[in-house]
Amino acid sequence: MFERFTKDARDVVKGAYAYVEGSGGEGWSVEPEHLLLALLDREGSRGSFALVALGLGERRESVREALREARRRAGLTQAETDALAGLGIDVEEIVARVEQTHGVGALAGGSKDKRWWSGRSSFGRGARDVLERSLRVALAQRDRHIGDEHILLALTTRPGVPAEVLAAHGVTYASVVRVLYGSGGEAKAG
Repeated sequence: MFERFTKDARDVVKGAYAYVEGSGGEGWSVEPEHLLLALLDREGSRGSFALVALGLGERRESVREALREARRRAGLTQAETDALAGLGIDVEEIVARVEQTHGVGALAGGSKDKRWWSGRSSFGRGARDVLERSLRVALAQRDRHIGDEHILLALTTRPGVPAEVLAAHGVTYASVVRVLYGSGGEAKAG
């Protein structure tokens, strides 16, 4: 599948690895959040064009902050936090208590991959799912290669923190498709 990735898509994957390794996460897995962070760093690609066209250019730090907050809540989405609140469970209170005892960010730790002993970061199940979805998205759009725009579209279709954060900032599958392909379904952005 990686032979179908454009340079921009490969750069997103490399950037996601860099986020994991830069956080001292040797042996930790690349997750969808890392792919989104790497997409936010891109410039001059179709994915970055879509993000800027949807108004995310000047609000990238807001997205990063929302991802940090979700990570602090052990990766729970706001919808999951709200559902737990409906059951009488205050996630913020739990996070505060854990951080009081174990330090700030105690729940933000990543999950070790099954191949943790190799000392190398690998793809977590969520990131693998995003990359597989990016192939399906590219095929659905009748594109021959997988670009960073397909990774962005895949992130919007997979339930979880990245899709929720993007949607809260006005970036949905439909809005990205509209920006990139217009109503006729043909590629618009170069």
